[in-house]
Amino acid sequence: MCTLDKRGDIFFLTITGDDKHRLNPNLIESLRSALCKAREQSTRGSALITTACGKFFSNGFDLAWVESAGSSSSPSSAAHDRLHHLINLFNTLIADLISLSMSTIAAMTGHTIGGGMMLMISHNYVLMRSDRGALYMSELDIGMVFPDNTSVLVRSKVGSAAERELMLKASKLRAEEAVAMGIVEEAHCSAEATMEAAVRLGEKLGKRKWNGEVYAEIRKGLYPELCGVLGLANKAAIASSRL
Repeated sequence: MCTLDKRGDIFFLTITGDDKHRLNPNLIESLRSALCKAREQSTRGSALITTACGKFFSNGFDLAWVESAGSSSSPSSAAHDRLHHLINLFNTLIADLISLSMSTIAAMTGHTIGGGMMLMISHNYVLMRSDRGALYMSELDIGMVFPDNTSVLVRSKVGSAAERELMLKASKLRAEEAVAMGIVEEAHCSAEATMEAAVRLGEKLGKRKWNGEVYAEIRKGLYPELCGVLGLANKAAIASSRL
């Protein structure tokens, strides 16, 4: 479902398998396991780059898995329960990223839709290829109300203009538009150029050799509403050994 490789101080988390990379319990648990390993192996100067193989970064929640809930006298209720379970699992994945003890970079080399976009913006920095791929919140078009965690995450991570464009217009944004709205830091001409830029950024950040625990607490402090939804508590002030 995903692989984790380490080269120098940079961890490369790559979503593999089915080209659409839909978020279901198997993929979420695979991503969480990889993040746990990165956390355990991290040192000062570590950084994480997340990307995916194929046409998609992620095509969002696996609604086919949700709707395939076992037959019962109330199949719609079973599907609702399964969707609620999936949202709760996804919250734990977002919490893992928000509390991760290193810089995080999403290298968008394919389409990013719905929950995939939530995964994307949970990183500190986002770089995107300009020759292919779009960002798209599909919920309005498919008649699905946004979960509370989605609204809070978008509100915490992007500006109000981008929020309206994504959530109230269901716009499909290309890289240049996403950069202009502040959703994406940089656009690059190809998948290769995007990954190269992500590595350069990871190396640049890693040279600062920040205390990872301090880094994570500062990140959490930037998003108090989101951390409240995710159940992430801030720790007491941490004194760095370098001070």
